[in-house]
Amino acid sequence: MNRRRSNFEIIAEMLKVGENGAGKTELMYTVNMSYAQLQKYLKFLLGNGLVHTVQVGNPSVRYHVTEKGAELLKSIDAVMSILDIDA
Repeated sequence: MNRRRSNFEIIAEMLKVGENGAGKTELMYTVNMSYAQLQKYLKFLLGNGLVHTVQVGNPSVRYHVTEKGAELLKSIDAVMSILDIDA
């Protein structure tokens, strides 16, 4: 069945990719989203303290999951498991 991903699924995928740190391009391609979507979700994640930026060069930035983000990812995974939804 081909269905659209929920916001929670997209956020969980972004957090999984960001566990070891990821740049915008890596996030965009790994999570399979447009640049506009990436900007929207990164703004949300950064604004809520779920990821933070790490300067690795000029102008290179990587996004890493915070402790709060890791807790949210665990919670989303638990809910998805209970509902038997593949993330």
